[in-house]
Amino acid sequence: MSTLALRRPALNQDDPRLALAALVFGALVIGTTPILVRLAACGPAAAGFWRLAFATPLLALMAAGRGAGAVGRPSPAMWLAGIFFALDLACWHYGIRYTSVANATVLPNLTPVLVTLASWVFFKERPRPIFLVGLVAAVGGAVLMAEAAPMRASPGSLPHLGDALSVSTAVWYGLYFMSVRAARLARSTLSVMLWSCIIGAPPLLLTAIVMREPLLPASALGWAAVAGLGLAHVFGQGSIAWALGRLPASTASVTVLVQPVVAGVLAYLIFSEALTPLQAAGGTLALLGVVVAQQAPARPVRPAQPAPGR
Repeated sequence: MSTLALRRPALNQDDPRLALAALVFGALVIGTTPILVRLAACGPAAAGFWRLAFATPLLALMAAGRGAGAVGRPSPAMWLAGIFFALDLACWHYGIRYTSVANATVLPNLTPVLVTLASWVFFKERPRPIFLVGLVAAVGGAVLMAEAAPMRASPGSLPHLGDALSVSTAVWYGLYFMSVRAARLARSTLSVMLWSCIIGAPPLLLTAIVMREPLLPASALGWAAVAGLGLAHVFGQGSIAWALGRLPASTASVTVLVQPVVAGVLAYLIFSEALTPLQAAGGTLALLGVVVAQQAPARPVRPAQPAPGR
């Protein structure tokens, strides 16, 4: 073997190319989750429960490999993260049932805008004027996408309710985001992810029971789908979380927007969900608004952040 063949560029953990590859991989994986929720053939909250139930043992095994002190006890911020994540998954999964996959994937991406807006109102962190431009574009695009959806019985039998639930997902995920950011000041990403699963799973199971949902997937394909949700949670969200600490926020905010594209393409191929021209324009405007708003933070944030994907 020649010496030239041995001279391959080595990648270390601080190489931005590796972080970008992890970010793209994570976004692609998370983009499949709305499809898996539809294929799970069980209730929306039940699908969320199974997602966390399958993810928990994998995260526990990963934590065990790092020693007994890798997990520790949950902090108050972790409890809040688990509760908010359960609310996030329940609303999002019901949104996927009642509206189109594209709407249910784009509308929750308003989270970064809502988080910055909340920081402005409650913490007096005044953003630059460009944030307002992004806010108007994001909200206007989201409304256009929701209102331009064709009224049809299937898939998405209650589109307006589904759109409202999808928007509420952005609120719950914003609260989860802030809780995880607080928890990450003292604990590792793995510890926070594990405890959010352990704490979030029981409320989802209780919701499924109260709503009298089908608890078990009705087919082998359904079981494969919920197992896939668990794997996507661990490896998709985990990859994004790892990459976020190594890339600029602007790069990350643009790259993870591949999620709605992946979900939209898969929804078209599997469920024959085609976007109208107005929906496509609204979705594009909403995502561009999020990108613009993300360029105008009130102050720098700590690099340790949770993943924006689900």
